[in-house]
Amino acid sequence: MKRLTTGLASREDFKTTLDGKQVDLFYIKNKGIEATFTNYGARIINLLTPNSYGEITDVIIGFDTLEGIRNGVDAYHGATIGRYANRIAKGKLLIDGVEYQLPTDAEGNCLHGGSGGFHTVVWDAVQLDESTIQFTYLSKDAEQGFPGNLLANVIYSLTDAAELKITYSATTDQKTVCNLTNHSFFNLNGTGSTNKHKLRIYASLFLPINAEMIPIGNYLSVENTAFDFLEFMEIGSRINNREEQLLLSNGYDHTFVLNKHDQVLQLAAEIIGDKSKICMQVYTTEPGLQFYGGNFMQGKNILKNGVTDEFRTAFCLETQHFPDSPNQLNFPSTILEPGKEFASTTIYKFFV
Repeated sequence: MKRLTTGLASREDFKTTLDGKQVDLFYIKNKGIEATFTNYGARIINLLTPNSYGEITDVIIGFDTLEGIRNGVDAYHGATIGRYANRIAKGKLLIDGVEYQLPTDAEGNCLHGGSGGFHTVVWDAVQLDESTIQFTYLSKDAEQGFPGNLLANVIYSLTDAAELKITYSATTDQKTVCNLTNHSFFNLNGTGSTNKHKLRIYASLFLPINAEMIPIGNYLSVENTAFDFLEFMEIGSRINNREEQLLLSNGYDHTFVLNKHDQVLQLAAEIIGDKSKICMQVYTTEPGLQFYGGNFMQGKNILKNGVTDEFRTAFCLETQHFPDSPNQLNFPSTILEPGKEFASTTIYKFFV
């Protein structure tokens, strides 16, 4: 397909061969919303939608060249994360009495599937129609230490209702774990601080963490804490409270336990850009939502349009199962068995 709109990344900045596979950029569109993706990490590069003034805003913060992605300080911008999103303590995985050692790349823990996780590989890509792109990847047995050959599939589609719909599926030939998500960094104003974005999360509980960002195993109520987003609240309004959980992660980087979860698609969160008035709703079939407030952005990456990734100029709302679930028996299981299918749906819906 041809390049659609000024402001979208260029194919010339992505076309190359890595590990014997062709990397490319793909364009999809539908009724006022447009997006680009690369099969390097099955990741979102641009997502353009109108703001309240009728101007087009790219709400994705990140790189617009393959070189930028590969050489950047943060490797996760816009990517599909797997086999296991978030952290596994000490990289230890015990399945049926057999211990598997995963890479340890974050305070001695395995983060986002390891340094060679799904965000670093070239996926097979098929453009199904003008508004839909499909990515497929076979993660071979023992890749990054995980057991089993896992066939993962991610479909991105733009719907008539101005939604980005992400459908995940995976199968395995050996018992393993699977926890997939998308790691897009959002800014609904397009640029600048996100502290005045207003956020609502439909969760009465969240997972407290230790100093290594690993859940300690229990659930805490959001009541009377800075984690109470049951009603709309500016992200930055309580971010400097001297609460232990905020101090441990320099702000928000926690999993929220979504209310009334029964594996059906449900509204998990809503967020409004204070300047653009763009509202993004997040729907998911997953039990958890990781809210990250950009606490570790340090201005070290040069992103689109020469903008740097300054402190808290983006946020992430990652739909997923809970961190370290394989080692936390009271968390929902992330075990995937042969003959079963991992299936998950997430929708990001935009309007003003």
